[in-house]
Amino acid sequence: MAVDAAFRDSLLNRLSLLGPVTARAMFGGAGLYLEGTIFGLIAGNGLYFKVGDDNRSDYEALGCEPFVPFPDKPYPMSYRRVPDRVIDAPEELRRWAEKSVAESRRAASTRRKNR
Repeated sequence: MAVDAAFRDSLLNRLSLLGPVTARAMFGGAGLYLEGTIFGLIAGNGLYFKVGDDNRSDYEALGCEPFVPFPDKPYPMSYRRVPDRVIDAPEELRRWAEKSVAESRRAASTRRKNR
């Protein structure tokens, strides 16, 4: 899925409350990074944030679907779609993004310890 440049730029503007968020092209979409940590994905017209034990319930409570990169191989990744109402509320978006950054950093730390 190609990323709409206007949608990407709008998200980067909204996420600027978090800090210097950047987007890098990957697999037809874009990864969202804060200080070298990937915490989100843009795929098509959807925004997905990293989930883990500390924030999964936020997404499940709202019925947010997991990111499935290949529809013919339905193996969801640990990212869930961010609801439009969150995207449209800057402070709430910042809080959700902060939780996702924390989850990404925790997951990376666990991977390093297990090596």
